[in-house]
Amino acid sequence: MTPDQNFTTEPCFVISVAARMVGLHAQTLRYYERVGLVMPSRSGGRQRLYSMADVDRLRRIKTFVDEMGVNLAGAEVALRLTEQIIDLQNQVEALTNEVNRLRAAGNTAGDGRTRNNSTRRDNATRR
Repeated sequence: MTPDQNFTTEPCFVISVAARMVGLHAQTLRYYERVGLVMPSRSGGRQRLYSMADVDRLRRIKTFVDEMGVNLAGAEVALRLTEQIIDLQNQVEALTNEVNRLRAAGNTAGDGRTRNNSTRRDNATRR
């Protein structure tokens, strides 16, 4: 994990600081936790600690609710769909990289010469 990723997921903000960063009341953050929209970490003393990822999620929720007029149930659905889209984009990127790697490996013969796949295809279509 890189230092930037570690900072993103490391719980480091108490509820008052997180609420101020997002522009919401601490009570609103507690409510969002109760309904399952955000799950902050807890310190040994049971104090809520929010990571930058939590703060970003809260900002997205605030945008859905305040600027787009979506209710909390709709915001939850939109967040899930957004996360699924990101996951699918990552899978497509990984698969594209794997296909490119396999194509590069398939175009190189064992003796280091490049294979001519188009000639094989042309010959097959002439038959």
